Amino acid sequence: MSEELPKRQRLAMDTLLAHAGGDPRDRQGAVNPPVYRASTFLFDTAAEWEASREHKRRFDIVRYGQLATPTTLALEEAIATLEGGYRAMLLPSGLAAVTVALQALVRSGDHILVADTVYPPTRIFCDTTLRRFGVETTYYDPLIGADIAAAFRPNTRLVFLESPGSMTFEIQDVPAICAAARARGIHTLLDNSWATPYFFPAFARGVDVSILAATKYIGGHSDVMMGTVTTTEPLYEPIRSTVAELGFCVSSDDAYLALRGLRTLSVRLERHERNAVRIAAWLASRPEVKRVLYPALADAPGAALWRRDFLGASGLFGVELQQVPKASVDRMLNSLELFGMGASFGGFESLLIPVDPRPFRTATRWTHDGPLIRIHVGLEDPDDLIADLGRGLEQLRG
Repeated sequence: MSEELPKRQRLAMDTLLAHAGGDPRDRQGAVNPPVYRASTFLFDTAAEWEASREHKRRFDIVRYGQLATPTTLALEEAIATLEGGYRAMLLPSGLAAVTVALQALVRSGDHILVADTVYPPTRIFCDTTLRRFGVETTYYDPLIGADIAAAFRPNTRLVFLESPGSMTFEIQDVPAICAAARARGIHTLLDNSWATPYFFPAFARGVDVSILAATKYIGGHSDVMMGTVTTTEPLYEPIRSTVAELGFCVSSDDAYLALRGLRTLSVRLERHERNAVRIAAWLASRPEVKRVLYPALADAPGAALWRRDFLGASGLFGVELQQVPKASVDRMLNSLELFGMGASFGGFESLLIPVDPRPFRTATRWTHDGPLIRIHVGLEDPDDLIADLGRGLEQLRG
């Protein structure tokens, strides 16, 4: 990590986005860290080789490509600086970041609490792999707040949060949950992919581990798969060691793409938010729409908590339609020209998919009858996007 990190943490986020991630003077003046396509790094002396293998230094220096390259170290430093955490590490996908962080902090016989509205693959991992390893998962109502303390057991090891929730966008009282967990010595992990550290400073809100699907807004161009895990100092070693033990690594090419995307995170997110607010408000006025699940709207569920804790809103939200047959929804989807059907979000392009949260709820119930769609508003002209959605909504009347 750069010795200038404490000074950089005092800079504004937009400045950090432009400058975090190493010093150009350490790379012959290159503004962007070069791509190091390397598996093997050589040492001049036996003493240097032995020093590189010291346990306390193994993640700080370049000695083998699976552990680090100068390019991946630059991205790790940039992410940690933006997050305001101790150190960051890179994984080959957002899901890998989730699963490694969970594996590193539990053992057989442990109990964990996971938000009922979590990203479905996270739930699947808990219900399959962690269960096989003897870890019990209890899903909790994401709106529980400080009352989560009643769900703690003597063997509760961690609480996993995701705010807003996947598909239905419930906002959690992250500070209250983290305070309750800290009082019992329980770790808190947050999937912060929706907001990124630009809109939600996870560590300032009390979180111990912040996880990002860097595939999404960090990369920003729908061309890289990556996850990041940033931690407090006590949790860095156990999680980073697990990453190394499982053999995970990220290529320098992908790290370069993520660094390049990172530099424009603020201007992209501000455009995503501006477009999304306008389109969400327009959708809320349409007769075909029952309600819009976007916390940036004043009357949306969770809006008060969002205003208190967040600095902005990304381009992803849900829309509950009035009750119509599936065939009508299919016609709408098939008629869209600018909104593609794809499972991701965070890229420059707009996306729209149908979703059904009901199979992925156990602590709560999704009782609404209308079809639910998830929209990611991209960087296109909002008038064009509204026109496309308008033509699509007209298909619901056929």
